[in-house]
Amino acid sequence: QLQLVESGGGSVQAGGSLRLSCVASGEDFKMYDMGWFRQTPGQERELVAAILWSGYDTHYSDFAEGRFTVTRDNAKKTQYLQMNDLKPEDTAVYYCAAAWTTGNLALPLSRYSYWGQGTQVTVSS
Repeated sequence: QLQLVESGGGSVQAGGSLRLSCVASGEDFKMYDMGWFRQTPGQERELVAAILWSGYDTHYSDFAEGRFTVTRDNAKKTQYLQMNDLKPEDTAVYYCAAAWTTGNLALPLSRYSYWGQGTQVTVSS
């Protein structure tokens, strides 16, 4: 079992920045690839970014590329998402998730077994 708790969401104006954190407890954090997903009402949850257990591989969805950065600190059992140049269309609930690693970075939502409770990000124009 792995428990995930996100923090760092909030309200910001367009062009601003936020840094989300996700702290894990329970099993060995290093055995999991980590991901950030987001969801808006009536829409499916979508991948924002993912990071391999070692931190040596990352993936970004097109809308996040160049603006968002995913990192992790295995010693602190924490994943981060730095979001810069935020846009109103980034408004969503952001979720932290964990997938048991296979060595290849987990991308499909179905790979992720553990989820945080979500943190709201609101970007105003």
